[in-house]
Amino acid sequence: MSANMARILMYHNFSSPSKSKTDAVDVNAARSQIEYLRRHFHVVPLTQLVEQLKSGVPMEKNSVVLTIDDGRRNCYEFFFPLLKEFGMPATFFVVSSFVRREDWVWTDKVLWLAEQSGAPDELHFERIDAFFEKLNRLRPEARNAQIDSLANTMNVSIPRQPPPKYEACSWSQLREMADSGLVEIGSHSVTHPILTTLTDRESWQELTLSRTQIEEGLGRKINSFCFPNGKASDYRPAQLRQVIDAGYTSAVVTRFGLAGNGSDPYELPRIGVGGTFDSLHFSKYLDGVEHYQEKLKRSFDRR
Repeated sequence: MSANMARILMYHNFSSPSKSKTDAVDVNAARSQIEYLRRHFHVVPLTQLVEQLKSGVPMEKNSVVLTIDDGRRNCYEFFFPLLKEFGMPATFFVVSSFVRREDWVWTDKVLWLAEQSGAPDELHFERIDAFFEKLNRLRPEARNAQIDSLANTMNVSIPRQPPPKYEACSWSQLREMADSGLVEIGSHSVTHPILTTLTDRESWQELTLSRTQIEEGLGRKINSFCFPNGKASDYRPAQLRQVIDAGYTSAVVTRFGLAGNGSDPYELPRIGVGGTFDSLHFSKYLDGVEHYQEKLKRSFDRR
């Protein structure tokens, strides 16, 4: 039923084999997922999918696109070797200030604080999503002040450079991936802000400067953008227009769904893949079961 629609998978973190429950997909799970994709789907580049959507050319049946957000080194260490082994393409969206070693991703600072002894209840696993939602509604300076205040309350100092677990890829690693012909590098903004907390002038700077910085670092053109956080409430229509005006040819969001004829190439839905996914969950989302469950649920909600 869903064979003519594409699935765009969204990853964030990878790790060595681990029994602990984290957001990172360990290499054994990643290999199982890649093998499942090889048996049942056709993994295609994001650029190919976008070209087909814009031209109206029917997509290859059972198409899948792989995307990874933020720019962490664990993608290079754990996932890139699998991409090379299986010859599968992917798009890696990077935060330019992170790769330039100017700062590390603010969401990782919160996760790092949650790992420290004496972390408050609001950073516990069951509540941290609500804390992130609270921070997402603040302007960057207020959000950063809140994170610093939390660190002071805990009597810890946030390292200037990220610990190895949260470290960014180097430019040479990004160039190696791009030069392989398998990995397209895209922009994920300069500082990973929630765009609705910015003025239009500030969001334009995030869109254009990140692209310039990544192009200078890689020596190649950047075509795709990934909205930070990427929910419908995280960007305004004017900022969606800015992505087009900035010269990007496509953009992805975090709204769940499949991409098909009529999908907007600047709001492409994705399926998030986390470290707690087992093979049943992975196949459920990939095979379209969850897609039709969501559609059925929405139809009942409207009644």
